[in-house]
Amino acid sequence: MNIRDIAKIAGVGVSTVSRVINNHPDVKEQTRERVLEIIKENNYIPNNSARNLKKNNTKNIGVLIKGVFNPFFSEMLDLISKRISKAGYSMILEHHDYLSDNEIKNLISIVKEKRLQGVICLGGNFENIKNEDFDEIEVPVVLTSINHKYGKEFSKFSSVTIDNVYSAYLATEHLIKCGCRSIAIMLGDENDLGIGSLREEGFLKALKDYNIKFNNELRLLGRFDYRGAYNELKKLLDKKEDIDGIFAISDIMAVGCAKAIKDSGLDISKDISIVGFDGMDISEFYSPTITTIKQPKLEMAELSVGLLLELLEGKTENKHIILETELIERESTSCKK
Repeated sequence: MNIRDIAKIAGVGVSTVSRVINNHPDVKEQTRERVLEIIKENNYIPNNSARNLKKNNTKNIGVLIKGVFNPFFSEMLDLISKRISKAGYSMILEHHDYLSDNEIKNLISIVKEKRLQGVICLGGNFENIKNEDFDEIEVPVVLTSINHKYGKEFSKFSSVTIDNVYSAYLATEHLIKCGCRSIAIMLGDENDLGIGSLREEGFLKALKDYNIKFNNELRLLGRFDYRGAYNELKKLLDKKEDIDGIFAISDIMAVGCAKAIKDSGLDISKDISIVGFDGMDISEFYSPTITTIKQPKLEMAELSVGLLLELLEGKTENKHIILETELIERESTSCKK
């Protein structure tokens, strides 16, 4: 039994229960009496440490980023920061790398240490979590751009994400329809068990569905970096490996691949086609322009912070939102219609 359970039974928001527990005057007497009666009937003992954290600092919202140097998250962060500030809260930014393997433990630690009122997690491996994992977290949590799709049965947190497997499938299928049969995949980090593994799953599924065998030597790791992707692909091309298509799981790495192709004396699209992922500005303004899977990053950021603020105000329940992506075809691929 936690504060969310009390709020659900009483038919009020979590913030209302919190105000009753903290003896805040801004609660109708009838509501206060009903909440106190439910607390008594259920023998609920408020978490004093969590309650004191809220009383001592009621204006901190945390944003936990996995891969803080990812420009995709940087663009989202700008919008999130402005919305948090406009709502009268302060944003506390925390980041961790791909070697961190216990997302929930990190989350609980940061909530308590930083005295947070709510949290938005950008990225991270939340594949095997359960409702019970959030029992120690008595503040709203929104998981954004993560590696899993959750349903309404997960009631103790919210999520805003895309279907990474399906989106990667579309990218790979596009290369296949452009005539590519020897397709490399540019992944990020070997320790990325999040979106990277899902996009690789979609990639391999498309190859299988079209009866195309995958050569494991074409599985490359670019570390989500221009130079990392450039070096990996240049090394492969210097070996005269016969490839005609590349799916890079980020636009940053797609640009690194494009330069490696040029520097190897090959023609982008004619010799080797490229599809990136994210829909970042760099994919549109690089020459030649790069075909990409566009994520609705601004909508994702807006929905995430809006949902968190509504949860804080007790205006909504936890929900799980899956947004659609779009294939933007540009000069790096040339499919005959």
